[in-house]
Amino acid sequence: MGHAHTHPHGHTPNHDHGHGGHHHPVPTDFGRAFVLAILLNTGFVATEFAFGLAANSTALIADAGHNLSDVLGLLLAWGAAWLARRTPTSRYTYGLRSSSILAALANAIFLLVACGGIAWEAVMRFTAPPAVAAGTVMAVAAVGIVINGFSAWLFLKGSKGDLNIRGAYLHMAADAAVSLGVVVTGALISFTHWFWLDPAISLAIVAVIVAGTWGLLRESLQLALSGVPPQVDHTAVARYLAEQPGVHSIHDLHIWGMSTTENALTAHLVMPEGHPGDAFLDRLTHTLEEEFGIHHATFQVEMSVLHQQCALHVARTGH
Repeated sequence: MGHAHTHPHGHTPNHDHGHGGHHHPVPTDFGRAFVLAILLNTGFVATEFAFGLAANSTALIADAGHNLSDVLGLLLAWGAAWLARRTPTSRYTYGLRSSSILAALANAIFLLVACGGIAWEAVMRFTAPPAVAAGTVMAVAAVGIVINGFSAWLFLKGSKGDLNIRGAYLHMAADAAVSLGVVVTGALISFTHWFWLDPAISLAIVAVIVAGTWGLLRESLQLALSGVPPQVDHTAVARYLAEQPGVHSIHDLHIWGMSTTENALTAHLVMPEGHPGDAFLDRLTHTLEEEFGIHHATFQVEMSVLHQQCALHVARTGH
């Protein structure tokens, strides 16, 4: 629920909580889906890695590494969903929502390190490509298509309204596509006996993982540094607030992510005619949530146009 807190400038803070009459939907519990998907994919990772070693296939080993990363991603997503439900305390007044940001950042770093190891092994194999059991590669990867496709289906319903669940769904769907690529590689090797295709496809898989992980790393690092979430247009929000009736100007506008799914805002509204009333603040919080994806808004109403400069800007400029 959006909150509008106002502090009349120059007076003892007086808190007014504005509620827009709308509620955050309670997240659907996908605990069973997470458990089933994690168990299936963990078993498949172990199987794929073992057959990759037996078949001398870096493509299978690379795909196993990719699937392992997604098992960790599922665990992180599940843990973040659970932590997001924790009640705020006097120590953690926002609850533990931001743990999802830390989990995403850790996952991204782990993925890039794993990709480096896989790429190094593939490059080494280019000098003397070993024989690969193409039939084994195709059979194991085909099983991966089924498991990953089913896992993606488990999260299909929730992917439409929950970004955290959507991430799990996209990971599983991408895995199914990558496994399909490994099947194609096995088929090509069986017909051409071009064993260099195996490390080549391994590098292609690494490129796909890095491409997807780079965005995760950039966005999670941005959120960890309290940057404006990518889906929020800071300029549009500032323009909307400045154009409201009675607002002379705005300053100290800050927007950040409380978690990977919830955003917060604070702003000072300079309104010479005084406090506009709770209905005005309720309308602001409602619009900010519905149109800009900001779920928790805090406003400080000031009557003087000679407002003080933001302390952050003072620290940066030195005056």
